[in-house]
Amino acid sequence: MITNDHSPAPLARRLRDGLERIAGALRSEQWQAAGALGLTPTQLHILIYLAGRGDAGARVTEIGRQLGISQPTASDSAAALQRKTLIFRAKGAQAWRNTPAGQIAVSTAGLAATGSMEVLSHLSIGDQESLLLLLIKLIRGLQASGAIVPQRLCVTCQHFRPNAHPGSDKPHHCAFVNAAFGTVQLRLDCGEHEPADPASQAATWETFTTGAASIQASN
Repeated sequence: MITNDHSPAPLARRLRDGLERIAGALRSEQWQAAGALGLTPTQLHILIYLAGRGDAGARVTEIGRQLGISQPTASDSAAALQRKTLIFRAKGAQAWRNTPAGQIAVSTAGLAATGSMEVLSHLSIGDQESLLLLLIKLIRGLQASGAIVPQRLCVTCQHFRPNAHPGSDKPHHCAFVNAAFGTVQLRLDCGEHEPADPASQAATWETFTTGAASIQASN
């Protein structure tokens, strides 16, 4: 017989505890990947973020806001990366961009074998798709609550047309490139992202989740 003293914690708390354990493992991997390149995790995060920004680059204020670090930390890390010739600013410009060496560092870090990648790659495609949908829902919820800054998700983009091709293995449509794509191709950070207005985002989310529920039910 299970007494109140031995009752499990509320489900939401246990889920959060599980996510904290996963986050701890990911942080450990990030330290290892960054250390192998002679960088701190923050410096590596900046390089990865700038890689996603392409030629547009990003100012220190944006870097700090997106990575959730203070402006002094962002400035100090950017200065260190500049000394390592991994990032640069064009003359008269405010935005930082990766140098070719910085891009190589990002690629090298991405190729490093990690326990998390091994576990994720061994999940079935159906499980990976379900996890992606859950991550999108979590990120969107955290964004709506103000816990994180707006992310460049497909589901919040004005170019996203969810379930435009029902019954297809590529049900969604990107108006920016005028191409259909599948759920597994949904992006969490798209360089071409343009945020839709709040009303459009809400309507898009409703259409998207209705179709996503049908997909999960069929898996």
